[in-house]
Amino acid sequence: MPIGANKVVTLNFTLKDEQGNILDTTENAQPFSYISGQEQILPKLEEEVDSMIIGGKKHISIPAAEAYGEYNEEVVQVVGRENFPQDFLLEVGMQYIASAPDGTKMPFTITNVEGDDITIDFNHPLAGKDLEFDVELLDVRDASPEELAHGHVHGPDGHHHH
Repeated sequence: MPIGANKVVTLNFTLKDEQGNILDTTENAQPFSYISGQEQILPKLEEEVDSMIIGGKKHISIPAAEAYGEYNEEVVQVVGRENFPQDFLLEVGMQYIASAPDGTKMPFTITNVEGDDITIDFNHPLAGKDLEFDVELLDVRDASPEELAHGHVHGPDGHHHH
């Protein structure tokens, strides 16, 4: 029976890239919880988890196109240092969020710094990567009305914002 929408789904996972490098894991950490049907995780991952049973384990492969998309060279730009506040740390690997004129938040990563030329990349850090998830489904429960209204899972003792 599918899990369906508006459930709090709790799982342990390990995420690896196609070379087997661990990108993220709940090992030695808190399990991960999300509200199903709310686009809080990758659609393909949610589709696969939806058919699992509590206590079940599954290996899920998601190609780049169904994960964070293919890498797009057109969203890499070189901009002048003057486009950043003076106190910004401009180092390769730093991540910031730009605001588009319409208010859209656009995360980017600094990929190169040469003098006053700063290369910024608006691709998601996992764009172009095929992803491998090892998932263990720990629990499924109905989301509370408060959780649904707030759009996120609350801790066992009520409301916890991070």
